[in-house]
Amino acid sequence: MRAGIMALFLLAPSIAFATIIDRIAVIVGNSIVKDSDIERDLRVTAFLDGAPLDLGREARKKAAKRLIDQIFIRREIRLGDYPAATPEEASQQLEVLKKQKFKTNTAFQNALARYGLTEADLRSQFQWQLTVLRFIDARFKPAVLVTDQEIEQYYGAHRAALAREHPGKTSLHDLEDIVRDILTGEKVNQLFFSWLDEQRQGVKIEFREASLS
Repeated sequence: MRAGIMALFLLAPSIAFATIIDRIAVIVGNSIVKDSDIERDLRVTAFLDGAPLDLGREARKKAAKRLIDQIFIRREIRLGDYPAATPEEASQQLEVLKKQKFKTNTAFQNALARYGLTEADLRSQFQWQLTVLRFIDARFKPAVLVTDQEIEQYYGAHRAALAREHPGKTSLHDLEDIVRDILTGEKVNQLFFSWLDEQRQGVKIEFREASLS
């Protein structure tokens, strides 16, 4: 929800209406992050986490950083022509959320109202999350190589935990594919976050609100 983009107030006969301007909070190269973007991010994140809504300074600061990173990701997706998730896939994720966390549709609607959100806000968020996950896999996973030695070392260091998490699988042979997936995910994340660091260093970021920097 982009709250506050155009809110109108009846002031006086001489000035019938006034418009609240959605302030620019951060400038990232040629892109911007608005106050309403930060608030929407906080509302959606709190809703999905099942946490109290926090619109305070530190929470806004974290949200601003997330949104700055999203600018880099959106640009790379556009330049690389990476596929986006479909609205239908987002709707499926929304239905899963409803079934897992809410007993009735009334309870779901009441929760949306408490956080100041709509179903469209959540659907948009799910579509974006799915798109980002696909981008990360397509952009960084092909560069990852996991060696047999790394698999053996991880298995040796985490054997007990792996056995607890995967009952009936105790040998390296049984757990090899699982360990490979774990290590691949870790390396993909490392490449992704290193890439984000490079993007931040390569563009001018101007915080219009000093408290966000």
